[in-house]
Amino acid sequence: MASPLSKKPKLNAPASEQSPVRHANGDRLASQQARDEACEEEQGLMALVEHRGKEVVTIKQKLAHYQSMLEEAEKRLSESKSKLSLFKSRNKYQNQSNSNSNLKSRSQPVVPVNASKANPHHPSSSSSGQSNSADAMSEKRKQEKQPKRKIEEKEHQDLIPSVKRSSKPIILEFGNTIIIPSDHKRKMRCLELCPTNDNLFVTSALDGLIKFWQVNAKMPSASLLSTTDCLSPKHRRWPEDIAWHPDGDTIVSVYSGDAGDCQISILDLNKSNENQKKVSYLEAKPHNKGLINSVTFTPWEDNICFLTGGSDHSVILWREEEGDGNFSYKHKSVHRDMHSSAVMGLSALKHKKIVLSVGADKRIIGFDLLAGRSDFRHQIEYKCMSVLPNPCDFNLYLVQSGAPGQQLGLYDLRLRRTEIHSFGWKQVSSDSQSALINQSWSPDGWHLSSGTTDPKIHIFDIRYQGRGPSQSVQAHQKRVFKAMWHQSLPVLSSISSDLNIGLHKVY
Repeated sequence: MASPLSKKPKLNAPASEQSPVRHANGDRLASQQARDEACEEEQGLMALVEHRGKEVVTIKQKLAHYQSMLEEAEKRLSESKSKLSLFKSRNKYQNQSNSNSNLKSRSQPVVPVNASKANPHHPSSSSSGQSNSADAMSEKRKQEKQPKRKIEEKEHQDLIPSVKRSSKPIILEFGNTIIIPSDHKRKMRCLELCPTNDNLFVTSALDGLIKFWQVNAKMPSASLLSTTDCLSPKHRRWPEDIAWHPDGDTIVSVYSGDAGDCQISILDLNKSNENQKKVSYLEAKPHNKGLINSVTFTPWEDNICFLTGGSDHSVILWREEEGDGNFSYKHKSVHRDMHSSAVMGLSALKHKKIVLSVGADKRIIGFDLLAGRSDFRHQIEYKCMSVLPNPCDFNLYLVQSGAPGQQLGLYDLRLRRTEIHSFGWKQVSSDSQSALINQSWSPDGWHLSSGTTDPKIHIFDIRYQGRGPSQSVQAHQKRVFKAMWHQSLPVLSSISSDLNIGLHKVY
């Protein structure tokens, strides 16, 4: 009989040895709960993303709507400003026309009329009255000291914030285009408007002749007033560039620094008598060699100066001196070694004594005359051919370069080396970029006109975001060198290698 003490009591198994089924059920419940929580969080995030996505779309739609409203408002504002500018210009022109017959001062040039050379497109007046007036003016000039010029004060306008802001350009309306034979025997080089009489402009060509034209804006048409031989005395070279004196009474021409020939000539419009020598040549020859590519007068009222830049890398300042009735200029070097190649374009800023120069060395240099040192230097990728300040925004200037399709670049003087917009045209007839192609600003500063190697005049609206022309005017048979806006007349004048002058009515 077995002893009851031999039976071992039945004990509960430890937790680690309990049934795995119970553990598996607990893990599944926890995992399911975690998945449910993750799913709920994901769904919440998806709903939040959808809500915020709709919010972004709504805000973008509102932004696009208000952006469109802003562009339309800016367009209406620009159109109103343009109409106001045109209205003021027309009033100014009418006032000038009414007072021109009574004005006899140095500010009104006396252009001699060659009756034998009169253009049949417009009858020219008799030269006897002009001659007597010129003699009287010349005598008066000798007897009394002439006052300093008075530059029309133009208020600074802040155009730069509107540059490249509009998705649509403002299209100008061009009306009648009249093509007139230039009477030049060789290709034209220069076209310049008289600064004191918007009815007058001059052309120069490889034949060495400078021709004076009078505009009739109503038709439009132009009549040839006179022709002057301005070939250099030694080697009979034609003017490389010309500039009209701010007083409107002289034309400055530049030639070459080679072979000891004359570098600067002065054509005096007040000398209409056959016994008076119209063209005088300055004895000074500061340019060492090569062509003198550019000449321009400074816009400063306190003194009368002009600048010349040449292939010898130098920029020269010529200051007018008071004389006995004859023109006298003293020169000094602005800089000679800041460019490593030919200086192609020059200009001076209106509100600062800073000279801008651009060259074939791809450099843009701003030289501070008062400080006697460079204010800034900028190197770009292509050679530079011209520089042109905006007439309304004194901080804005244009540089023409050899960049294909983006020949024109706008710069803000305050940003130094930053290009704020670039645009241009695709050339069809040739890939080469010609330094003889030049630009002109419209009086309101919003539009640019440019000649091309193709027979077109390209018009650019600087507010337009696009890189191409806002419109083009077909006018000539061969390449267009330049198209200039008259300041108070609704006319755009152009010259071309087809030996014709174009007059384009602007509305």
